[in-house]
Amino acid sequence: MSKMRAIEAAVLVMRREGVDTAFGIPGAAINPLYSALQKVGGIDHVLARHVEGASHMAEGYTRTKAGNIGVCIGTSGPAGTDMVTGLYSASADSIPILCITGQAPRARLHKEDFQAVDITSIVKPVTKWATTVLEPGQVPYAFQKAFYEMRSGRPGPVLIDLPFDVQMAEIEFDIDAYQPLPLAKPAATRLQAEKVLALLDQAERPLLVAGGGVINADASELLVEFAELTGIPVIPTLMGWGTIPDDHPQMVGMVGLQTSHRYGNATLLKSDTVLGIGNRWANRHTGSVDVYTEGRKFIHVDIEPTQIGRVFTPDLGIVSDAGSALTVLLEVAREWQTAGKLKDRSAWLHDCQQRKASLHRKTHFDNVPVKPQRVYEEMNQVFGKDTCYVSTIGLSQIAGAQFLHVYKPRHWINCGQAGPLGWTIPAALGVVKADPNRQVVALSGDYDFQFMIEELAVGAQFNLPYIHVVVNNSYLGLIRQAQRGFDMDYCVQLSFDNLNAPELNGYGVDHVAVAEGLGCKALRVFEPKDIQPALRQAQEMLQTFKVPVVVEIILERVTNISMGTEINAVNEFEDLALVGNDAPTAISLLDCCLLYTSDAADDSLR
Repeated sequence: MSKMRAIEAAVLVMRREGVDTAFGIPGAAINPLYSALQKVGGIDHVLARHVEGASHMAEGYTRTKAGNIGVCIGTSGPAGTDMVTGLYSASADSIPILCITGQAPRARLHKEDFQAVDITSIVKPVTKWATTVLEPGQVPYAFQKAFYEMRSGRPGPVLIDLPFDVQMAEIEFDIDAYQPLPLAKPAATRLQAEKVLALLDQAERPLLVAGGGVINADASELLVEFAELTGIPVIPTLMGWGTIPDDHPQMVGMVGLQTSHRYGNATLLKSDTVLGIGNRWANRHTGSVDVYTEGRKFIHVDIEPTQIGRVFTPDLGIVSDAGSALTVLLEVAREWQTAGKLKDRSAWLHDCQQRKASLHRKTHFDNVPVKPQRVYEEMNQVFGKDTCYVSTIGLSQIAGAQFLHVYKPRHWINCGQAGPLGWTIPAALGVVKADPNRQVVALSGDYDFQFMIEELAVGAQFNLPYIHVVVNNSYLGLIRQAQRGFDMDYCVQLSFDNLNAPELNGYGVDHVAVAEGLGCKALRVFEPKDIQPALRQAQEMLQTFKVPVVVEIILERVTNISMGTEINAVNEFEDLALVGNDAPTAISLLDCCLLYTSDAADDSLR
């Protein structure tokens, strides 16, 4: 046994649990932890500019690689409250991060001490577990429980609050005797798998909906293998995008009110049975339950029991980790294949592929100012299949999901449910920190970019290079579009005449100057023909300077992006693609034999 400060034991436990990186900001109440980090070593620290930024960096770090746990550290009081948005975002998307806060000494907790707040009560709704540790001897075991909670069942974030005197107290602790706790994850049985296959066998037009749980379980290869074996087409959710490559013959589009493909919605509406794995039937995916479920059966597999039946009651519900479920489904499916029991799905798949080849939106516009659709076309031209996109919310994210392409799991890093503005910059920095060799491209509208723009300095200080594409319409674009229903355009304009940057012609903030002032590199584009050269120049600048490079593209002020209130009633505000040159970077666009007339396309959405 060794005598040490309780906080040193905590650092040793974190190292044993695999932590090698933390993001945070020191403060008086958490300085004991920083002294332990310095003394024990082995955990690299990235100094954020805002604690919320540190929490989103931790999210990006976790989301990048299977098994990663992002750690966010802050002092007492406002540091903890600053973490709430990161905890909410992580909780909503089932992302494990560990938040650690300092706290006033125990004897002063009830005396309204400086920066003393009951942070555990504040964060309980957005964490799997939160605790204020009141006994020094419990510190290492509180951390042990934290890692168990984060990794067991449905993953999620935790917060540990540490009073100053608890951190400083000496305890006996032997790290050599420490072992991480065995994890608890439900697993589907063979009988359940047989029932799933039996229901699919009854279907003529089945689909697989692959959610973020497949990625969390690191089970994308199993998902693709099961799809290929059974011949069933795949619809990834926004959080599951990348589970199957966009150009895979069985990837038949995303479904939803906003972040969706025309061909994806049309195919879902043609289906008769849907197997959802690791998804939660989010409302931006389904629209109304009546339209989404009419005329089709549903099987739902999810790791969290309370998710089954939350949105609608499936015909068959199975509580299981996605990887475990796919493993046993494959086992049964292989046996069925050997016995000749698997149906031939080629005709249904061909039908889905025809829609994928013909139902596209136009991207090739030459307008000045630039139409946003053209930006994503040029991004597709420049950025290859290894590109990892990071985005948050707004018209930029919605259009990005409609027009960009993702080919690998964990290469679309997105906060799907919470959508906090400002998330993109710190999350992208967390991704780069987790995987310095990854080609990271972030995508923001001008307001998302401004929300936590100070975190660019972190990328400059710690040499965390990535490209940040900023599409600037000087508007709260998504809110402006939503206000159309209220016949108003109110309090959403970001435009003003910048006395220091008259060349912006009323587009307000000089993002290039701000980015450069924070130690980064930046370019600005006004015309479509200059987008691709700027993106390629940004790639070169990354290699030369090893800092974030911002590429700002000045858009037309008002563009309405395709969306609607039902998956069978998405409004197409712009021209649709009629020939290949209308959408030259679309997946599988057939220029020679478009298979649907506009009338047929409309019919497919009924």
